[in-house]
Amino acid sequence: MSKQLLRSGTSIGANISEALCAQSKKDFYAKMYIAYKESSESLYWIDMLYKNGYITKIQHESIRKDDLELVKILSAITKTQKQPKVRQSSEKGTANY
Repeated sequence: MSKQLLRSGTSIGANISEALCAQSKKDFYAKMYIAYKESSESLYWIDMLYKNGYITKIQHESIRKDDLELVKILSAITKTQKQPKVRQSSEKGTANY
């Protein structure tokens, strides 16, 4: 469980770093959305660690509160960005982003 939390937790920062260097709005959205999903997954692993006695109630509440803030921030970012739509141009079906 702790390895799963480490994996999902470190993935949040890695995806945010990639998003900041995104090549397009679509790429930015995709990376931020992955970070959002990983932060949501981390909540699950934090709860599992607590329920199975690996962390104390105080640790659980503190870590969960911090991660919930990340979930809210990343959710707001992805909602304001909205997933870019692929439009078909008039030129032989090539996509515009």
